[in-house]
Amino acid sequence: MCTFMESSEHKKMNVESNSDSNASSDLPSNQPESADILQSTDQSENLTGGHQPPEQADETQHIENDPVVSVSAIGERQAAEDVLDEESVFYNYSDYVSQPSCSENSQLPSDLLSLYYSFGYDCKKRHNLHLMDEETVMFAAGNLLQILNLRTKEQKYLRTTSGGGIGAIAVHPSRCYLAVAENGEMPNINVFEYPSMKLFKILRGGTQRAYASVDFSPDGTLLASVGANPDYMLTVWRWKKEVTMLRYKAFSQDVFNVSFSPENSGHLTTSGSGHIRFWTMARTFTGLKLQGELGRFGLTEISDIEGYVELPDGKVLSGSESGNMLLWEGGLIKVEITRKGNKTCHQGAIMQFVMDEGELITVGEDGNIRVWDFETIDQADTTDDSVKFELEPMRELRVGSTAVLQSMVKSLNPDTPTIWYAQDARGGIWKVDLAISLTSKEPEQLFFYHAGSVTSCDVSPVTHLLATTGVDGSVRVYDYAGKTSICNSRYNAGGTSLIWLPKSVDSQGSTFVAGFEDGVVRVLGLVKQSRRDAALHQADSSELVLRQVFKPHKERVTCMALDSHAKLMATAGADGTVFFFGVGEEFSPIGFISTPALASHMSWSPANFPRNTLLISFSDGQVLEVEAPDDSSHDSAKTYQISGLKTRQYKFKSVKSKIQREEEMKRKAEEKAKKLKEKEEERRKRKAQGIKEDEEDEEEDMIEVEEEKEQPLYYPEEPSPILQGFYSKTPDRFWLTLDGYDTGYLYQCSFQDEEASLDRDTLGEPNMAVLLESLDSIAVRCIGFSESEPHLVMGLGNGAVRLQTLADNAKDFGDLGPQWTINMHDNCYGQVNKVTLSYDRGFLISVGCDGNIFIYKCREEGVIEKALSMTRIPSAKKYVDSKKIDDIDDPNFYSIEDAKQKAEQDKRMKVAEEKKQRSRRKINSLRHQLKKLLRKNEELPEHLRLEIKAKQQFF
Repeated sequence: MCTFMESSEHKKMNVESNSDSNASSDLPSNQPESADILQSTDQSENLTGGHQPPEQADETQHIENDPVVSVSAIGERQAAEDVLDEESVFYNYSDYVSQPSCSENSQLPSDLLSLYYSFGYDCKKRHNLHLMDEETVMFAAGNLLQILNLRTKEQKYLRTTSGGGIGAIAVHPSRCYLAVAENGEMPNINVFEYPSMKLFKILRGGTQRAYASVDFSPDGTLLASVGANPDYMLTVWRWKKEVTMLRYKAFSQDVFNVSFSPENSGHLTTSGSGHIRFWTMARTFTGLKLQGELGRFGLTEISDIEGYVELPDGKVLSGSESGNMLLWEGGLIKVEITRKGNKTCHQGAIMQFVMDEGELITVGEDGNIRVWDFETIDQADTTDDSVKFELEPMRELRVGSTAVLQSMVKSLNPDTPTIWYAQDARGGIWKVDLAISLTSKEPEQLFFYHAGSVTSCDVSPVTHLLATTGVDGSVRVYDYAGKTSICNSRYNAGGTSLIWLPKSVDSQGSTFVAGFEDGVVRVLGLVKQSRRDAALHQADSSELVLRQVFKPHKERVTCMALDSHAKLMATAGADGTVFFFGVGEEFSPIGFISTPALASHMSWSPANFPRNTLLISFSDGQVLEVEAPDDSSHDSAKTYQISGLKTRQYKFKSVKSKIQREEEMKRKAEEKAKKLKEKEEERRKRKAQGIKEDEEDEEEDMIEVEEEKEQPLYYPEEPSPILQGFYSKTPDRFWLTLDGYDTGYLYQCSFQDEEASLDRDTLGEPNMAVLLESLDSIAVRCIGFSESEPHLVMGLGNGAVRLQTLADNAKDFGDLGPQWTINMHDNCYGQVNKVTLSYDRGFLISVGCDGNIFIYKCREEGVIEKALSMTRIPSAKKYVDSKKIDDIDDPNFYSIEDAKQKAEQDKRMKVAEEKKQRSRRKINSLRHQLKKLLRKNEELPEHLRLEIKAKQQFF
């Protein structure tokens, strides 16, 4: 096992005694007084390789009671303890790793799904790129620690122990350990040994819900962590002892970072929303305490602080939202550093400061890396009231044209000391040479990902290809069986929805449709590049070809749906319209209808239903059923708006409160019946023993039990939004999943006639509410179906994926069987946007708001080998001669209806103009004739002339 020998050249610092370490008034009452020291018998049994040394507790007490011991003394003693660590025990990781949850007594296998590959990267997460050796990086990916080989691109994964996601990661100075701070209910910080990835230490009780940042001290003996909402607790750990050394509330708002001073032992800094705070581990009359001094902005505008660095003399240099640098001294801003001409140091926030070999480097979200003169900054001063100091960078490097840099880490290869790897919030990992000379290479993007939420996906109907789109405006295609990215395109607006067209529309299975935030819909074809183009790239390279583009909506496309016959497609927009298209060689517009609210989901009736109808679900709890339009019966000469379609409406009424009240009443009735039965049994025994009942028992029997007053029903003030609606297996009925208060159930509803309804109180209530196990406050964001398998696939609001089986011989979704659930995406912000099964049901795909794309292998022997042999890219032969389509890039481009109305208006204006021109020509002709008559009148003798008084006015 790799060990790290600590330096003994640090400044002296007293260490708080064990009795004082948690005496702070800011310590929550529900927090443990100290982290567990793994020495109890029960905990030792969970370890592999032996027990904790029995003398550890005494050793800890001796150090903490020494009034003059310094941090370096801790380091020396820790070094001695490392001798024990050479033979130390490890936790059995399999005993702690989070597992899928199943229904009780379900007998479902734990490996029903297994992770096959990941195509995502949470590139917007702070400091989510860590280098472990010359060619290995690590980052958080939902509930996984992803280990990526930069050279081979091989991936390995380590699941969290809490199942709640990962808050932050820190690498030990020796690169022999890494700390993974998790999220969840009272989450742990797990310290792994590298490269074995054995679970070495577990730090408990540092925060309530999630960690925001962690950092090792420069000598590696201590670990600092800061929690997220609600406690924001700053904790200093003696991590190898698994004990809390100091703790204090860092701030009352979000804290982004915590770090030890690289030079000044015992100094820490935290920063976050509207603040920066400077900490010192100081001796007080009650012991060692964390003393924090809040930075005062003075005349400078208060700003969120992302990046900062403590300088050797104790001053702190931080960034700001404006892009300028702030030099702090004694809790005050000494100077604000800006560029000449009042230009900011960066355009936007400075995300990271790095001191490297005497140079000061800043990393900005504007994509620039700048190198500054450290001595000039350290000695900067000003005498005027503006406290601004002008300085130009010595060197700078622009990374890409659109990169939004978050952080970077230096290469560990001694042969490439100027190489860094950078995290790009626009969806990438870059290789950057900071030599910044004429011979240095341009920045190279090594990996490409979606930037932010992946909003939708769909799979090819003929092969193992996946198309995705996201808020970054990109559309990407992957060979998920072969674990490779095929091609991608990026557009001006974010993607919102995607449908891969079935073989009945495109027999090659190469066409899909994508909707975007600007109301545009694009029909894209996946093709192999021509030999000439492929020679410029790679032998099997492919590309996306724009086959058709149109704009049915003024605002974003919220959802799309293709009918069961693949003859009609409907698109819904945030402009309150649903547009219908005929599907053929091209998509031909039929017309649109106006909707009462924002459409959140659409689904068509199954092919075996007598009528072809569209079920539209809305964000205000309404449902609208619309009969499919007939293209031949609608005249779109003047407008595409359709009228006269048969519709039915439904308004959901919450029943969750009623269900819970009935369940509570049933529980109380059962308890009462149980008590009466026990009492009757007791009376029978007493009677058998000849014991006479006393008067109190007789009086109690005579009292009638009054029924408890029913609790009033609760109805949410704002209707719960419908997330998904789909038809039942029987006509006239449909199923809904909802967000907000009404989560936890799958509701079967039917359209009701308000006039014919006998009970107005139950109007809008669902016919059936099917309880979804353990999902009382967790929304089912999306549901996927398998025609051949008796189960539903659900994507949940907490980032989990669920396989919900149906009961034996189930005729509808109301008969649910056991469930199997696994946490994959980030539990805080990684809600699952889409789940889908591959065309052969061998793989499951989930995409989420955390930017992750997970591919799961279904439990079937030989599925991978079969998939690899069948994956193919559609041929380009069909599209070789197709003409190039002009894309819609202008956000002010007319929608289909606006273009129609504009054309009609132009036509009317043209007709009016032509009429006006005819009138003008006629007037001019009359004027010409009048002039001729006037001339003739002038030529007549005076006594024969007509007197014309209005001549001048007329002309």
